[in-house]
Amino acid sequence: MDQVAVVDRPVQRRKPRLPPLVGPAVVAAVAYVDPGNVATNLTAGATKGYLLVWVVVAASLVALLVQFQAAKLGIATGRSLPELCRERLPRWAGRLLWGQAELVVLATDLAEFVGAAIGLRLLFGLPVAPAALVTAVLSMALLELRRRGRRRFEVCTAAALLLVGAGVLYDVFAVGHQSAAGLTGGLLPRLHGVDSALLAMGIVGATVMPHAIYLHSALAVRPEFRVADAIGARAPRLVRRALRLDCGVALGGAAVVNVAMIALGAGLGALTAGGWTGDIVAAHGEIAARVGGAAALAFAVALLASGVSSSGIGTLAGDFVMQGFLGWQIPSRVRRIITMLPAIAALLLGAPLTTLLVLSQIVLALGVPVALFLLVHFCRDRSLMGGLVNAAATTRIAAAAGFVVAGVGLSLPVLLLV
Repeated sequence: MDQVAVVDRPVQRRKPRLPPLVGPAVVAAVAYVDPGNVATNLTAGATKGYLLVWVVVAASLVALLVQFQAAKLGIATGRSLPELCRERLPRWAGRLLWGQAELVVLATDLAEFVGAAIGLRLLFGLPVAPAALVTAVLSMALLELRRRGRRRFEVCTAAALLLVGAGVLYDVFAVGHQSAAGLTGGLLPRLHGVDSALLAMGIVGATVMPHAIYLHSALAVRPEFRVADAIGARAPRLVRRALRLDCGVALGGAAVVNVAMIALGAGLGALTAGGWTGDIVAAHGEIAARVGGAAALAFAVALLASGVSSSGIGTLAGDFVMQGFLGWQIPSRVRRIITMLPAIAALLLGAPLTTLLVLSQIVLALGVPVALFLLVHFCRDRSLMGGLVNAAATTRIAAAAGFVVAGVGLSLPVLLLV
């Protein structure tokens, strides 16, 4: 009987793979191009030209560092930042942290809801009440999409981010009146007067978003994934690589859009010879009258996409905040109704919308240090983070950024009284 020769073949080892970690940063990045950013950056460009470009760049770099750490925290621990606070801090401290986080989420939701309503008004001429109702329905629809699948939700928010960016960049080129020298000069750190300091605070609050920190740490949690079990000793390096890609692309894109908003404000201010000073509704009218209907349409669509997508993100962040800090959970629809009431009241009372949006970003600036210091505290703990623990240099840089932002926030009462 013939013998069959058996040929030994080398066993091909499968390359270690990570579950998809790219996506949560895209969702968080939507918060960085919300209507508060639009209002603050346009006002900065219209009144100060390119003076505060450096604030956007610096705040974007801090945001990149912060969101990278938030994602690491969720992956390494399997818990969100609010959940860790509830588990590891005294109960009274958790209650106080929950209260300030809720105020941050409320201020965020206010800005985003107002921005979406303005977008609907510009596009369709809707009165205040119908615009408020449509905004609520659209944001609830976005949350419903997430319940039907995480990837669908991430793709939808990525599309909204691209839509906002495309609209703003189109208008920058359509409006023109840009100065390359002015843009480059705006990278030099400096301030001129109290009003520029207030605008800088608004930019910080709009760019380094505290609710996005809580949200990103929760979205990065993968119950089915444990680093050590999945790919062994190479896990920390591969996780960091994936997160750098996710955060770098998403937040880098958001930074470009924010700088473009300042450039658009500066260009429109120059086009109107200083006649326009940052009001969003007036910006749409000036663009339509001086540039054309296509540019005005792009502006309105970008604002609507910004408001609706970030409004859903804000409600989602609020869900994670309450569930994490308190262990409670209420239906998203109920939370949506509660958080949209201040925005509806502001719209019905005829509050100046652009001013309201800018002030909401200043409130957010006051909440950034709290979330940032909590994040640094946990990310430096090797017993929690394992191989993903912060390097000493990372901890020092993040802490320094937190102190700077805290100093800016605490100076607000003084600046308002000057």
